[in-house]
Amino acid sequence: MITSSMNGVLNETTNKIHKYESGRSDFQTTCGATSHVAHEHLRLIPVERAVTDTGANRCGRCFENGGGY
Repeated sequence: MITSSMNGVLNETTNKIHKYESGRSDFQTTCGATSHVAHEHLRLIPVERAVTDTGANRCGRCFENGGGY
């Protein structure tokens, strides 16, 4: 279940939202897809806000209802 307070990492270049791996270093995600992306292209944001405000797509590795990565 995704709650509105769940933070994610938005890759602003691809407009893809990933699950944030809390307690890890900056911008770490469940799938690891953002590990090679420059921090200036990433933003920590609530998942639902990224989807509704920016039209971001959910990462298919991080979310059951996502697509691609």
